[in-house]
Amino acid sequence: MLHAMIMAGGGGTRFWPRSRQRRPKQFLTLAGERSLLQQAYDRLEGLAPGRTWVITSEAHVTETANQLPELPVDHIVGEPCGRDTAPCIGLGAALIARDDPDAVMMVTPADHVIEPMREFARAAQVAEQMADEHPQSLITFGIPPAYPSTGYGYIHRGEQVAQRQGVGVYRVRQFREKPKEPEARGYVNTGEYFWNSGIFVWRAATVLKALEEHKPQLHAAVCSIADAWSTPYRDEVLRREYPALEKISIDYAVMEKAAERLVVQAPYRWDDVGSWLALERMHPQDADGNTVLAAYAGLKTKDCVIVAEPGKLVTTIGVENLLIVQDGDAILVADRRDEGTVKQLVDLLKQKGLEKYL
Repeated sequence: MLHAMIMAGGGGTRFWPRSRQRRPKQFLTLAGERSLLQQAYDRLEGLAPGRTWVITSEAHVTETANQLPELPVDHIVGEPCGRDTAPCIGLGAALIARDDPDAVMMVTPADHVIEPMREFARAAQVAEQMADEHPQSLITFGIPPAYPSTGYGYIHRGEQVAQRQGVGVYRVRQFREKPKEPEARGYVNTGEYFWNSGIFVWRAATVLKALEEHKPQLHAAVCSIADAWSTPYRDEVLRREYPALEKISIDYAVMEKAAERLVVQAPYRWDDVGSWLALERMHPQDADGNTVLAAYAGLKTKDCVIVAEPGKLVTTIGVENLLIVQDGDAILVADRRDEGTVKQLVDLLKQKGLEKYL
């Protein structure tokens, strides 16, 4: 039976000032009428009704429950601290396997935009079938690259092992880290590479076995937490064991080392909404190439992204290639070529003692 887990622990600092410590990116509505977290839940609940878990920060459990009132409270897990994706996924797998030892498990981040939903469901059904037919395999989803991105990891695919419902499934030759532009261009030109989406399907027991083999201390700790989950000692064990876990991604912990790895070619449109410029891919531009999500009036303004709260007016004269974002008590103005350094700006605010704006 398919179970689902949403990873919702990120801070989303690249979306400052709209994304704040109390309201990280996954809680924002950037496309459509539902937040990114709610959209992720909507995609999964149709596949695994009543069997979806969310692992988030301890500080965001209440907001998660507010945004997902239909989700059982005991299916919301608050991490005492962020330890990257391997501990998060390991804990989710241990909790799911506790209830269903034969579970197939889908893992997805909370902050992706995926359309249309029916195509995602088709790919998920194929991946679930592959997990049944290849129970020792770790399965990921690969996105056909639209351009030679330097911001994504890549998957080098091998021979095709199946095609179901028009969806191709391949062996994984190798995972590649985020490349420089010439390498990225070479990957795309070969036609043998996918973007690595960070979405996975596998048997919960299989990923736990892989963690036991490659990260035995991590495996022992998440199993200890899961064993205590239905006892009065749950919070005590979680707060004792989790902060001591190694901070490591699932890719480094097991995916790059596993003997059996498959990649499903995604038939859907995917965006990881990694920065403010992602809004250009999700919203139309005006005649001057501006993406405007605000009350706005401007002259001689081209190729800008302009965002503000309702009731706030933004005006511009004679500017090009800017990112302009107003939210609450903060305003960001940046050259769009530097939008990838917003995270560094957040670090600067901490250094200057301006945490109240975070």
